[in-house]
Amino acid sequence: MAITEHRDIEKGDNKGLEDLIEPLVDGKPGSKNVDDCEEEIEQSGSIVMVVLSTAVAVCGSLEFGSCVGYSAPVQNDISVDLNLSVAEYSLFGSIVTIGAMIGAVTSGRIADTIGRKGAMALSAVFCIAGWLAIFFTMGSLLLDMGRFFTGYGIGIFSFVVPIYIAEIAPKNLRGGLTTLNQLMIVTGSSISFLLGTIVSWRTLALTGLVPCILLLVGLLFIPESPRWLAKVGRKVEFEDSLRRLRGAKANILAEAEEIHETILTLQSLPKARLLDLIDVKYIKAVIIAVGLMVCQQSGGINGIGFYASETFQTAGLASGKAGTVAYALIQIPVTMLGVVLMDKSGRRALLMVSSSGTFLGCFLTGTSFFFKGQAIFLDWVPLLAVSGVLIFIASFSIGMGAVPWLIMSEIFPLHIKGAAGSVAVLVNWFGAWVVSYSFNFLINWSPAGTFWLFSGFSVLTVIFVAKLVPETKGKSLEEIQLYINK
Repeated sequence: MAITEHRDIEKGDNKGLEDLIEPLVDGKPGSKNVDDCEEEIEQSGSIVMVVLSTAVAVCGSLEFGSCVGYSAPVQNDISVDLNLSVAEYSLFGSIVTIGAMIGAVTSGRIADTIGRKGAMALSAVFCIAGWLAIFFTMGSLLLDMGRFFTGYGIGIFSFVVPIYIAEIAPKNLRGGLTTLNQLMIVTGSSISFLLGTIVSWRTLALTGLVPCILLLVGLLFIPESPRWLAKVGRKVEFEDSLRRLRGAKANILAEAEEIHETILTLQSLPKARLLDLIDVKYIKAVIIAVGLMVCQQSGGINGIGFYASETFQTAGLASGKAGTVAYALIQIPVTMLGVVLMDKSGRRALLMVSSSGTFLGCFLTGTSFFFKGQAIFLDWVPLLAVSGVLIFIASFSIGMGAVPWLIMSEIFPLHIKGAAGSVAVLVNWFGAWVVSYSFNFLINWSPAGTFWLFSGFSVLTVIFVAKLVPETKGKSLEEIQLYINK
């Protein structure tokens, strides 16, 4: 029996929240009976726990953002205090992505072995160890080790947080709740950017502990993913988790039976291996997920984000702090707009608008550096550079930041999600390492050429999305699979 014969159980397509309580007596058309009122009450109860669980999970996303945003505002201070060269600081800034790559490789297996909550707790422990190492460091060795540990932690977070949210969320809230992952990432990044302009780099490292502590405490009060519990055969805990998510008095029998039916189907299938990902049934989904991750990173986000302050100074600003503050402030409202549009305009439209904007932003920034190199229109250079970077980050935040992760969580069947998701996240972090490590060297080679290169990749992203990426808004897993494999 093929997995595509079932409804999208994993994504919450269990008739939606409106069908969790089936009416015992049919009312007249247009009437509102007692069961309808009870249904509304149960919807409210389930949404409260789903929102609470999501709020706890995205503390991992906040930690993610705190980590990737840390290096931008502190580059000059750390380099001076610890006497780091450009190459040494580039290693420090980018080694987080090496740790994240290893975290990505192991994330699927960890999440499948110790559960979604266990994986998030493990990630928090690694991040805490990393921040403490950075805080106490007196040289580059402990500094790099701390950055590596935080990278390993956020590598797991980058996989398990969106997966956990997608597995507990009802279908009608899936897009918005999953996109909160990206919203909290940019919030964490913005907080690091802002705090980094007023506190020392050691104090900023301590602020990275806060999301981890909140997460560890919050995990004590939220349920494990019911789909993972069903997958590992923990029946009692599965029913308790599903009931907590759907409301104390909700009729969960139908949804529970569908989940068990899906699990039985999955168990009848061979265990997914990496080689299975090249199977004709899955290869197009893998190409789409991996391609989106390549597109996300090749636009230059991690280079621009990691070294924003230095970029502004290179463009001629007296201090990079003003540009960094503007960079931080613009991310949050634009990402919130993306959350609103996610389930309204659709995924494809957001991706293409976002990529077009990143093209414009990088083109303007590259042009500003070209003018500076040619010693023409010098009064316009700082304005063009700042405007270009802000257009870039606003455009990235509205679509390219969140949508690739959401689509990744939607297009894979449950039985290959661990292997396929790990590969996609690994590719993402490898791209992040390439961009973040090479960025300073590219800027030294040609600032204009660097940003024009990124703008060219943004054009390729528009083409890739137009040709290959399906619209997943409002579609069940089966509908997405049918579209991908047709």
